[in-house]
Amino acid sequence: MSLKSKLQRMKGHLSLESDKSKEAEQEKPELSKEAEAVSGAESVESQQTSEEALPQLASVLSDAATEPEIPYAERWKSMQAAPFLWEDEHVMIREVRYPLRQQHGRYSFAQLHETIAAWEASGKQHPLSAVGRRAEDLLFFDTETTGLSGGAGNTVFLLGYSRIEGEDVVVRQHFLPAPHAEVTLYHSFLEQAKQSSHLVTFNGKSFDWPQVRTRHTLIRDQVQALPTFGHLDLLHGARRLWKDELESCRLAIIEQEKLDVYREDDLPGYLAPVRYFDFLHSKDPDVIQGVLRHNEIDVLSLITLYIHVSRLLLMHEREEVSQEERYEIARWFEALGDGETALQAYLTVAHSDHPWSVRAKLAVGHLYKKQKDWKSALHIWESCMSSPGYVPEEVYIEAAKLYEHQLKDWEKALHYTRHAYEQWKKRGSLLRNRSKAEELAFQKRIERLEAKEDMRGML
Repeated sequence: MSLKSKLQRMKGHLSLESDKSKEAEQEKPELSKEAEAVSGAESVESQQTSEEALPQLASVLSDAATEPEIPYAERWKSMQAAPFLWEDEHVMIREVRYPLRQQHGRYSFAQLHETIAAWEASGKQHPLSAVGRRAEDLLFFDTETTGLSGGAGNTVFLLGYSRIEGEDVVVRQHFLPAPHAEVTLYHSFLEQAKQSSHLVTFNGKSFDWPQVRTRHTLIRDQVQALPTFGHLDLLHGARRLWKDELESCRLAIIEQEKLDVYREDDLPGYLAPVRYFDFLHSKDPDVIQGVLRHNEIDVLSLITLYIHVSRLLLMHEREEVSQEERYEIARWFEALGDGETALQAYLTVAHSDHPWSVRAKLAVGHLYKKQKDWKSALHIWESCMSSPGYVPEEVYIEAAKLYEHQLKDWEKALHYTRHAYEQWKKRGSLLRNRSKAEELAFQKRIERLEAKEDMRGML
């Protein structure tokens, strides 16, 4: 409990004692005039003592309520940061505003409104869907911590986010200037965060928000509860779309390769803990300025990334979408059970001259097979067989299965199975990865089909 709170409690006790004295005065029996005189004198003296104490107490309270001295206060102010006070502790809140027309990479912030409207119009069910939400509901959130591992020993020293407020995008950063001010940090952050309904993060489900929950648990009796957020984690989407295309799915790589965001003199994220520990010794905000700027770009880039990924998912037929991206979008929708959207995207790749057209045709055949459209599945798979270059054995095997089990044409089924087996043996001899189990499966299938052919010849 702060000194101010303790003094307020003492003041309450003094008032209570005064009230009790008055009650005792009313209940006491009649005294002689001499006794009354003595008693009256004592009462006056007691009252005077109490009245003299209150001005002194007020003076102490006034001193306790004085704002704490902020080291380098003017420098903080020049960095657009101001103190947030809670009892006798403070944290710094930095706030920067950008107009919605501001461009960050490929898009302006205003296009977030267009993205929300596009999701609403599509009605699609997707983990990144914004159906039923407003742009103002999204909190684009990122943290900086004293380490990259989890656990109670890892302190969150910066809670940063961007959010649309009116005609601006506002970046707020809640900075912890001393470890013992953590309660104040969460008071400042939670008052703001509860105005939003959904977090948008980059690996926030696995790292940032669990870190916040862990630290909050340690002080939960002193701060309000964490809000219940929906959570859109863009890292999972980035990996689905670009894991085979980009050298890394780090945000900095995605910014350069996909978002046209180029950082100048950016402090690498891994140096943030070092700078924070330096700050704890010097208290000079210049030491931490690079970390604040790095985090600011992070939370602004999350807006750009969300717009970009949403446009890919909702407008995958556009020319700017690469065939690799389109194929991965199809896989994503297929995994979510949206076969219609997946089929449209797969077919676009399948009908192209892109090297991935064969795998797209294989996927299209599988979707037709699920729909029990055997002829369409066979058509796409047999067209795949005539493609130049390597054709996976799976194409022949799938065609053979349909001929055997659905169309009862065992001759064609045997033809395609033998073709697949011969190709498998050639590929295995080159790669030296032939499996005995796979070979037995081929041999059993061939033997079974040969037996069926023999039986038909006997009939």
